Amino acid sequence: MPSEPSCRAAGYSALIERYQIQGVAPWHQSLVFDGAATRIESSATGETETYPAQYWPGDDPCDHLEFALKYDGTDLALLAKVLPAIGSGPIAQWVQATPQGKYTRRIWYLFELLTGERLPLADMTAGNYVDLLEPAEYFVLERPTRVRRQRINDNLLGTGDFCPSVRRTAAISSCIDRDLSARSRELLSGYSPDLVKRAMGYLYTKETKSSFEIERITPDASRTQRFVALLHVATRDDLCAKPRLVEIQNQIVDPRFRETGYRTDQNYVGETVYVGNERIHYVCPGPELVEGLMSGVVAAHRRMEASGVHPVLHAALVGYGFVFVHPFGDGNGRIHRLLIHNILARRGFVPSGMVFPVSAVMLKRPAEYDASLEAFSKPIVQLADYELDDSGRMKVRNGGVLAPLYRYPDMTAQVEALFAFIRQTVETELAEELSFLANYDRTKRAIQEVVDLPDRDLDLFIRLCLQNHGKLSKAKRESTFHALRDDEIERLERCVTDGYRSAGTDRAADD
Repeated sequence: MPSEPSCRAAGYSALIERYQIQGVAPWHQSLVFDGAATRIESSATGETETYPAQYWPGDDPCDHLEFALKYDGTDLALLAKVLPAIGSGPIAQWVQATPQGKYTRRIWYLFELLTGERLPLADMTAGNYVDLLEPAEYFVLERPTRVRRQRINDNLLGTGDFCPSVRRTAAISSCIDRDLSARSRELLSGYSPDLVKRAMGYLYTKETKSSFEIERITPDASRTQRFVALLHVATRDDLCAKPRLVEIQNQIVDPRFRETGYRTDQNYVGETVYVGNERIHYVCPGPELVEGLMSGVVAAHRRMEASGVHPVLHAALVGYGFVFVHPFGDGNGRIHRLLIHNILARRGFVPSGMVFPVSAVMLKRPAEYDASLEAFSKPIVQLADYELDDSGRMKVRNGGVLAPLYRYPDMTAQVEALFAFIRQTVETELAEELSFLANYDRTKRAIQEVVDLPDRDLDLFIRLCLQNHGKLSKAKRESTFHALRDDEIERLERCVTDGYRSAGTDRAADD
C-alpha cells in the first residue's frame, strides 16, 4: 500500500516547534507535504494551509521567517517572541545576504522595533520604499511614516509600546460598505429637528443606564446625570490622555475608590464561586507594564486619528485596548465604552450632538459582548501562571511571557464585534426610537381630538396602554382615569392602538 504523504510544519508553525514558543497561536498556520495540491482548512480560530513540496523554504529559521511573512501574515506578538530566540547575529547575517529584499527589510525593521536592539548594519541608501504590512491583508495607516534606515513605510496602527493589528475580513468590509454613518444621517433627515432633539435626550440617558447595568450597577440620579454630562463632553473633547482618563475615573466611581494615576498593583477580573474560590476571567497586565501600555494606547490613538483610519476601527482599538490594559482598579468598563463614543463623535461618524446607544445593544447581546472580550482574555488566562493569596491578591509568575500578548494583540474580533453592535444601533435602536416618538406625536394629537387631557395624564395614559397590550387596566381606570366615560376610554385606547400599530412596547416600558 502507498504510504501517507508526510507533512512538515513551515513558517510560524516551524518556528514555534523549533523554539518551543508558548501561548501564541497564529491565525494562519502552514504545512508542507509530499503531495501536489494546496488545501485550506478553516475554523473559528484560524486557518491551516497545506502546500506542496516545492514550497518548502529550507531548514534555516530565517527562511521560515520569510515564508511566514509571505504566507502566514504578520503576527507581531509571535514575532516578538521568535526574533529574540533566533538572535541578532543570524538575522543580521541573513539581511546582509539580500539587503534589498522586501521581506528581508521588513524582518530587519521588525527586529529592531520589537526587541529594541539595533542590528550592526548600515542604513540603506537606495531602493524603493516598501510597506511594512500588506494593505490588501491588513487595515493600515493611509499616511505611513517613512523610515530611511530600512526604506520602509511604517503603516502600523500603533507603536512598539502598543500595536494592535486587524485583518481584512469579509465581515468588516461588509459593514464598511454599508456606510452606517450615512445611514444614520439619512434616518434623522426623515424627522423634524424637534423630534430628533427629544430622541437625543432619551438616548443619552439610555446609554448611561445601559453602561452601568452591564456591570450590574444601579446608579442614583446624581451619578446618572454626571455620566450623561460626560457623554456630552465626549462629543467635543479628546478624552484619550492620561490626565483626562484619571479625571473621568474620579467622576464615575465611588469617591472612596478614586485614583490619582494608573494602578500600581496586579489586577484581575473574576467572580467568587464560593468563599475562597475565584473564577478568573482575565489576568490584567502587571503594574510594571501599565504605564508603557497606556502610553502606547494614546500614541496609537493619535496615529490613527492623524491618518484617518476608519472611525469604528479606531474606536474599537482604543476602547478595547484601554479595557484590556485595565489601568484603574474600578471604572474601566464604563470608560472603555465612553472612549468608543468619544472617538465616534469626534471623528464625525455620529451625527452632531448624537450618541449611539451602543451599550444598550451590548446589554441586549451579552453573549456577543462577552465573546468580544474573551477572544483576547481567554488565551491570556490559559497561559498565565498565577496564584491568589488568602486576601485575593494575585501574583503572576510569567509576566514576561504574557507581555507580547498585551502589547501586540490581533484585535480583528473586537473590530468585527463593534461594527455589529453599531449596525444594530443604527438600523434597529435608532430607527425604533425615532419611530416611537413619531408614533407618540401622532397618538397624542389623536387623543387630544377626543379629550383634551393634561400633558401628564396624556403621557401616562399612552404609557399604561402600551404596557398592557393597548388596554387601560381596570385598576388604573378606577384610580387615575375615573373622570373619563367608558366610550371615551375606548376611543382613546383605539388612538393608542392605531398610533403604535407597528411599534413595540420596549421603549414605553423604559420610560
